[in-house]
Amino acid sequence: MSWKVLITARTLNEVGTSAVQMLKDAGCELVNPPRFGPLPAEELQPLLKGMDAVFASMDKFTPQVLSSPEASQLKLISRWGVGYDAIDIPTATSQGVVVAYTPGMLNETVADCAFALLLSIARRIHIGHQTMSAGLWQAAWGHDVHGKTLGLLGCGRIGMAMARRASGFNMRLLAYDVVPNPEAEKMGITFVSLDELLAQSDFVSIHAALTPQNRGLLGETQLRKMKPTSYLINTARGALVDETALAKVLQENRIAGAALDAFVVEPLPADHPLRKAPNVLLTPHLASFARETGERVSMAAAEAIVELMNGRKPRWVVNPDVYDSSALRAKLKV
Repeated sequence: MSWKVLITARTLNEVGTSAVQMLKDAGCELVNPPRFGPLPAEELQPLLKGMDAVFASMDKFTPQVLSSPEASQLKLISRWGVGYDAIDIPTATSQGVVVAYTPGMLNETVADCAFALLLSIARRIHIGHQTMSAGLWQAAWGHDVHGKTLGLLGCGRIGMAMARRASGFNMRLLAYDVVPNPEAEKMGITFVSLDELLAQSDFVSIHAALTPQNRGLLGETQLRKMKPTSYLINTARGALVDETALAKVLQENRIAGAALDAFVVEPLPADHPLRKAPNVLLTPHLASFARETGERVSMAAAEAIVELMNGRKPRWVVNPDVYDSSALRAKLKV
């Protein structure tokens, strides 16, 4: 058996040499799109014709896309990474499409990046680099990190990894999560309300998954509850923050700064107000872009494709109930 696999995650071509070889050795035919993702629905849909699987970026698998004639042969969406909020899971399940992902594999590398952003924005590292590159010698005053209070908005695996890094800086650790983690409390993390976290934290770092319930969680009202000397760090999802409100409070110097790696629309539009906001450090969603981790994630996403193609259940699946559905398109070995 041989599957046609659409590659929308550019990471496979950048850090996935071994994964590509695995897929080819398994007999897969790899198809690259005119451009890599994340792809909007209208670009993605026509590319799905004849495809058995997608090695996926954060492409928009809407109900219309998944129910379309072009997607009628699709059996598997294998996500490079942990986020799957761009995929309509109920529709995928009803159409018999398995959705695989790679949970836990990005925890440490995302936490590395989040803490790097925290240090950089607090100590104005990016401003120092900009002035030096311009031929100037001009210091910029920032804030200390050691001994300060870190508020974790979301305290799952990545939030706890961030806390471990912060503990080395003797930081006080607060967290807000709809489901407080007992293991986090053993690490000395105190769970508080969202309002308390915003009011008490010197740094607020977002590590929550995006859900319909928490979209726009940090609006203008919430941002104004932060200290004037505090910083916001976001390596999770852009839609957790009202970007217009954030640009406004930054322009007013209502908070000390923000370091952002995730945005509502990606790539971030050239005329977006955050690009002109003061005291902001912007990076192009690169928190997971560490080569060693990227190679491991690429292999895991490729393994899911090979496993299902050969009639075996992939290790990590978002919608395991699809296996019990009469609509399941993949053929499993008994």
